[in-house]
Amino acid sequence: MYLLFSLNIVTTQVRYAHTDIQVPDFSTYRRSDVQDPRTKSKESADSRTAFTYMLVGGGTVSGMYAAKSVVTEFISSMSASADVLALAKIEIKTDEIPEGKSVTFQWRGKPLFVRHRTEDEIVKEGSVDVGSLRDPESDAQRCPNSKWLIVLGVCTHLGCVPIADAGDFGGYYCPCHGSHYDTAGRIRKGPAPLNLEIPPYEFPEEGLLIVG
Repeated sequence: MYLLFSLNIVTTQVRYAHTDIQVPDFSTYRRSDVQDPRTKSKESADSRTAFTYMLVGGGTVSGMYAAKSVVTEFISSMSASADVLALAKIEIKTDEIPEGKSVTFQWRGKPLFVRHRTEDEIVKEGSVDVGSLRDPESDAQRCPNSKWLIVLGVCTHLGCVPIADAGDFGGYYCPCHGSHYDTAGRIRKGPAPLNLEIPPYEFPEEGLLIVG
């Protein structure tokens, strides 16, 4: 018996010459001073380097101007609007506030307490021992014009609005957690750690208060 084997011979054709393949021509995209293929690269190195520096420099300057515009626009968007700036300062006619009364205004989105103090309140707060206070401040420090107390109506504990003419010391009482302030806005009892905040203000003339 004869066993016949059929052999499939696979031949691989190897091309050693590529005469029919076209080489891409980039002459159109080459600079005029380097279009000649016989020109050495080093002969045009200086001009090419200068062109590269000019291109990079121009891109850098353009990028800086673009970044400046973006930053300027961003900062402008964060600026206060006209209506906010209008409330940056408020004028209050103190002649309209009776003695012994505390009137509430709105300033920069916060309640503002303006109190026309009586002579008894001035004497009482001036006699308090500053060393006994949690946040030591004398009455003269808080009320340069002794007749007037100007404070923000925000409790220094958790930000509630105190009630005027209430509490154990006749000044302000915070109903949220029981902080008591005297008629100089100083914390005297309760959890609040600090006295009521005093905003910037001035009396430019008699009967006029400007806060802000």
